[in-house]
Amino acid sequence: MATICRPAVSVPEHVITMEQTLDLARELHADHAQLDLALRLIENTGVKERHIVQPIEETLRHPGFETRNAVYEAEAKRRVPEVIRRALADAELRAQDIDVIIYVSCTGFMMPSLTAWLINRMEFRSDTRQIPIAQLGCAAGGAAVNRAHDFCTAYPQANALIVSCEFCSLCYQPTDLGIGNLLSNGLFGDGIAAAVVRGTGGTGITLERNASYLVPDTEDWISYQVRATGFHFQLDKRVPGTMEPLAPALKEIAGQHGWDAAQLDFYIIHAGGPRILDDLSKFLGVAPEAFRFSRATLTEYGNIASAVVLDALRRLFEEGGPHDAATGMLAGFGPGITAEMSLGRWSR
Repeated sequence: MATICRPAVSVPEHVITMEQTLDLARELHADHAQLDLALRLIENTGVKERHIVQPIEETLRHPGFETRNAVYEAEAKRRVPEVIRRALADAELRAQDIDVIIYVSCTGFMMPSLTAWLINRMEFRSDTRQIPIAQLGCAAGGAAVNRAHDFCTAYPQANALIVSCEFCSLCYQPTDLGIGNLLSNGLFGDGIAAAVVRGTGGTGITLERNASYLVPDTEDWISYQVRATGFHFQLDKRVPGTMEPLAPALKEIAGQHGWDAAQLDFYIIHAGGPRILDDLSKFLGVAPEAFRFSRATLTEYGNIASAVVLDALRRLFEEGGPHDAATGMLAGFGPGITAEMSLGRWSR
C-alpha cells in the first residue's frame, strides 16, 4: 500500500506582515473607490504574515515577464534541492530509490521541467519518470498525491517524489486593480514542499482511495490571463462559496469507501481562505478544530497554493500524528473549480 511520508517544507526569508500589507494597500491605492472593502477583505483572511522570494521593494517592481520567469527558475534551482533532501531523509530513502518525480507549480514556467534538472543534478536515476503539472493551481497538491498513489498502485514496489514550488509573489501585477486581485495581493505567499510516497513501508498516511470532481461551468471562476506582462490572476467573487457544491463530492468519496466524512480522525484540506474552511466545517458537519493544520498554514504563511496540503500534513506529523489506523481525508481545491481528494489511514 502506498504511504505518503512526512513532508519537508521551506518558505523564503523575506517576510511581509498583515500590517505592512494593509499599509502598502493604502499607499499604493489611496484613490481606489473600493479601498475600504479591499482592506476589510484582506484583514478577514486571518493571514498574519507571508514569506516572499524577493524583498518587498523588488516584488512591487515589474521588470517584465522574461525577468520574472528567470527569477523563478533561478530561485527554484537554488531552493528546491535542499527541501527534497529533507523529504528523502524523512522517508529513509535515497534519490536512487525514486521512480517518478511529480513536480507541481503554477507560478513560473520551464521547459524542460525542473524535473529534468533535478534528475541530472541530484543523482536520481536516468530512467526516473517525470510528471510535471502546471495548470491545476492550488488543486495540484492534492492531484500530485493522487497521481503518486496511482503510480504506486500500478507499480507496488515503486517510490514517488512530490515537489511543489510556488512563488506567488512573482505573479504580482501592479496594474490589476480589481477587488479580487487586491485581495489576492494580501492572501498568497511563497513556499516549497516535498514529500515521498512509498510503495511499501514508511510512516504516514497509507492511501486507499482517490477521486477528482469538477464543479460544472465554473472554469472562469479562478484563472490566469496570459499577457505580455505574465500571468494575471482572475478571481471571481463566487469562489468563497464553492464548498457548498464541493462538500457533497467529499461526502461521496467517503461513502464509497464505507466511511462517514463527518466522522474521520483527521483532515488535511487546502486553505484557500478562512471562508473555505468555515463553510467546509458547516457543510461536512465537523468541528472547526478539525481544520487546525490548514488554518495554521493560512495564518503563518498565507495561501501557498499547491504547497498548502503538504504543509498542513507536515503539521499533523509535528503534532505527533493520530493513533495507528486513524482515518483521514486529504483534499486540494483549485481552478476548474476542481477538487482532488484522497482517503487513507495513519500507519506507523
